[in-house]
Amino acid sequence: MRLLTFRTEDGTRAGRLDGTGVTPLDAPDVGALLAAGADWRDRAAAAAGRPVPLGDLDLAPVVPNPSKIICVGLNYKEHIAETGHDTPEHPTLFAKFARSLIGASDEIVLPAASTAMDWEAELAIVIGRTVRAAGRDAARAAIAGYTVANDVSARDFQRRTTQWLQGKTFDSTTPLGPALVTGDEVGDAADLEITCAVDGETMQRGRTSDMLFPPDEIVSYVSGIVTLDPGDVLLTGTPPGIGDSRTPPVRLRAGNVVMTEVEGLGVLGNRCAG
Repeated sequence: MRLLTFRTEDGTRAGRLDGTGVTPLDAPDVGALLAAGADWRDRAAAAAGRPVPLGDLDLAPVVPNPSKIICVGLNYKEHIAETGHDTPEHPTLFAKFARSLIGASDEIVLPAASTAMDWEAELAIVIGRTVRAAGRDAARAAIAGYTVANDVSARDFQRRTTQWLQGKTFDSTTPLGPALVTGDEVGDAADLEITCAVDGETMQRGRTSDMLFPPDEIVSYVSGIVTLDPGDVLLTGTPPGIGDSRTPPVRLRAGNVVMTEVEGLGVLGNRCAG
């Protein structure tokens, strides 16, 4: 199943994507659908009505207002190698806030304060049920599905201190979507290709099987720290090829078009504006 959130004149609406048609659902967005009850999948599957062409819709972030956005750094072995960091023993966590999120084709707003904006293609997890202190099996069962994200980062702000948050959550910098895809459609995201291209040049290419901490282990670990609620989003790290590790470093500039894709989940296409 594939679910998305689209904008209307009256706000946003959740929808079920079937091919190129979207059936509107009785929920204002995918996060609200998940939070409304454990039968969200049945309710989404049962929805009927005249589909709207996907191409006619303005997509919002698939979960526009999650209560938590928790991110994992240094989680792809090849990316750890390119950065020169030691392999972490535990997931490296930081957070974002909902105002950082944008839709699948919205503009990435490059902050005037930063001169070192960088791309990070990522697999994102969306939580489907409340989960606390879960083992890996229970953690896997709590995952509603997966989507595509780009953790666009201000490297100069990120390096101001040992804590990364200030470089990771500028407003309108993090595309999330286009749809939530349930795990049965993509093998629980165990081995999917993930890429990022800037102005048509592929910068990142990796596979989710290169993760140091896979999705169920991430959910299990985080749930041991804080209760995860339906609609919460977890970003799982980026593969090699970031601009910051190039010689000389490559930065995002106004007018660049960033295409982020995870195999089987969809594509984000975002122009940078400054």
